[in-house]
Amino acid sequence: MVIKNVNLETVIGVTSKIPQNKLPEVAFAGKSNVGKSSLINALMNRKSLARTSAQPGKTQTINFYNINNELYFVDLPGYGYAKAGKEEKLKWGKMVEKYLHQSKVLSAVFLLVDIRHEPAENDRMMYEWIKANGYTPIVIATKADKIKKSQMSKHISMLRLGLGIPADGVLIPFSSMTKQGREEIYGLIEGVIKQHEER
Repeated sequence: MVIKNVNLETVIGVTSKIPQNKLPEVAFAGKSNVGKSSLINALMNRKSLARTSAQPGKTQTINFYNINNELYFVDLPGYGYAKAGKEEKLKWGKMVEKYLHQSKVLSAVFLLVDIRHEPAENDRMMYEWIKANGYTPIVIATKADKIKKSQMSKHISMLRLGLGIPADGVLIPFSSMTKQGREEIYGLIEGVIKQHEER
């Protein structure tokens, strides 16, 4: 997949309307410090279009990136930030739920988890929530360069077990440093574009 044009087209907050896009959308969800912006930047071949921050929980909006005029990357606000108040978390939940319910062109949801750690309670809740909204989560295990290759299968098994991913469920180890897993993710995204074109 060659990404030539990237445009941050729409940014929506809690009270905004969900844009009724015609092109397919793929959404990215994950905890505040899981490396979501780094993944999106690596996929877009841009250094800092999706804002990475030393302050987790910075993204409080849903950002729609138009990619090649073929589809949208939808960056959902990071969850699980400890310093976020109850009210903030509730707003976040409502905003994401509204998007999952109202988007007519959402074709895939990527759930990012840190490969080094067992899934937290909010990761498990997000996995189930994506399923409850009618999507099959595609799990991206970030920071794969931080563990030894010999530990990889053990950590993958830990995530599969912790999230309850079925045997045929997709889990892709990814590193924004080495770009491991990027081609596999591109393959899934190309499948989304192709499906949309065949409709």
